[in-house]
Amino acid sequence: MTPLVFLPGMMCDARLFGPQINALSGSRPLMTFPLLGQESIELIASEILENAPPVFALSGLSMGGIVAMEILRQAPDRVERLALLDTNPLAETDEVKARRGPQIEAVRDGRLRQVMRDEMKPNYLADGPRQGAILDLCMEMAMGLGPEVFLCQSKALMNRADQSETLLNYQGTALVLCGREDGLCPVERHELMHDLLPNSTLEIIEDAGHLPTLEKPDETTAALIRWLEDS
Repeated sequence: MTPLVFLPGMMCDARLFGPQINALSGSRPLMTFPLLGQESIELIASEILENAPPVFALSGLSMGGIVAMEILRQAPDRVERLALLDTNPLAETDEVKARRGPQIEAVRDGRLRQVMRDEMKPNYLADGPRQGAILDLCMEMAMGLGPEVFLCQSKALMNRADQSETLLNYQGTALVLCGREDGLCPVERHELMHDLLPNSTLEIIEDAGHLPTLEKPDETTAALIRWLEDS
C-alpha cells in the first residue's frame, strides 16, 4: 500500500488533517511533515524528500500544496499521485508581498496572536456552526509553532517559484480540491491547476472556505478516498 504524506498549511500542524487521519489510518501508512526551519520552499521540499518514503501519495493544503508542487518538481518519479487543496501554483504577487512586510514586523515585535487574529483568520473560513471552534484550533496550532516558524514560512512564500510547468509535466493521478468560499486561494486558481494537470479531477466543496479538511471533513475525506482508489 502506497504511503500517504500530508503537508499542512502555514502555521498549521497535523491537526489540520485530523478527520482525514482518523478516517484513513486503518487503511494505509500515513505521514505528516511540518513545514519548519527553512526560509525557502526549495529547502523545505528537499528536507521532506530526505525523510519521506521512496514512493508516496502526496496531499498538501495551502502552503503545504505549494511545497508539494516543489517536491513534484524536484522528484516527480517519487510522487505516485498528487492532491492539491486550497493552494496556488503561481509566484507571489507584489501586492501580497507588500502585505507580508508589516505582518513580519508585527510578529518580530511579539504580536503573532494579533496577526493571526486580525489579518489571517478572517480570510480562512466560510460561515458555519463550527467556525469558532476551527478558528480556536487554528490559533492553537499557530501559537504552538511560534513566531520563528511564522517568519521562516513568510519568507519562503514570498520567494516561491511559479509551478505551472511542473503541473503541466506531471502524468500521475491528481486531485484539485477547494472550498467554494475560499477567499485566499479562489476557485479560479484551482480551475487553472486542473487545466494544467493532464490527469486530474476538480472537486469544489460547497459551504467551505480555505480549510475544507476541518470545515467539511466528510466531503473532503470522501474526495481523497476517491483519489486514492482511482486506478
